[in-house]
Amino acid sequence: MMSFVVSCCSSVDIPVEQLKENNISYVPMHYSLDGEAFLDELETRAPMADFYKKMSEGALTATSQVNIDEYKKYFESFLAEGKDILHICLSSGITGTYNSALIAKEDLLEKYPDSKIVLVDSLCASCGYGILALRAAKMQKEGCSVEETADYIEKLKHRVQHWFFSTDLSYYVRGGRLSAVSGWFGTVLKICPLLEVDGEGKLVPREKCRGKQKAITACAEKMKLFTENGSKYDGECYIANADCIDDAKALAAILEKEFPKLKNKIQIVDIGAIIGSHTGPGTTGLFFVGKEKL
Repeated sequence: MMSFVVSCCSSVDIPVEQLKENNISYVPMHYSLDGEAFLDELETRAPMADFYKKMSEGALTATSQVNIDEYKKYFESFLAEGKDILHICLSSGITGTYNSALIAKEDLLEKYPDSKIVLVDSLCASCGYGILALRAAKMQKEGCSVEETADYIEKLKHRVQHWFFSTDLSYYVRGGRLSAVSGWFGTVLKICPLLEVDGEGKLVPREKCRGKQKAITACAEKMKLFTENGSKYDGECYIANADCIDDAKALAAILEKEFPKLKNKIQIVDIGAIIGSHTGPGTTGLFFVGKEKL
């Protein structure tokens, strides 16, 4: 029997097969596409290419977090079986889901006073968030306690690097990441902003790159600058894309040359519906473990 359950939400952007292989449970968030509401169930979600095609054709999207009652029902399914829980939340710099989980925890511990629900605010997103969940699952398999695992994840989360660039700025303008003026000039001048999830778990612009190829190169340079072990790095490396697989492959090709130990180890995945609703099509993200974020 597992000593505790490793849990996250559906925005981790790690393939559901990997979650299942590592016994990672997830709670689905919510999104809507042109007014039609969906539960973000990874096993049955429509292909992301279809999702981004509809966005490109003008479909409006929105997301909503897991609410308190949903968290209580989800957590109680494990507590009723006598299992403790380590739940890693999507960054509080992006969503309020951590606060909802915290209230649900407090309510449930009145009913299950001998149980443990340990929450971690990941300060991460997408595959960066997924890296934390996978590391936690590895520790759980190795026999670490829920407290030991949570302590490790609390330290690790400050070193998970996230770098994004996009060829379509309209969604960043709509989400308030860029001003309307900056978005207009950026589109006219073919600017691809390079963004980072910072130490507070917020997505912030760092550089302006003139053209997609320069953005790809700049992203690779960030990994050279911030990775642990320099060119000898052989840890996790994910590239997530929003229906721009060629950009992801181009970035991977550069990284395999710069980091020989990553040859055939870089994982290219889709940006899922929760994060993708805000980034839109044309976004590429790079995730790895490195130096502590600012």
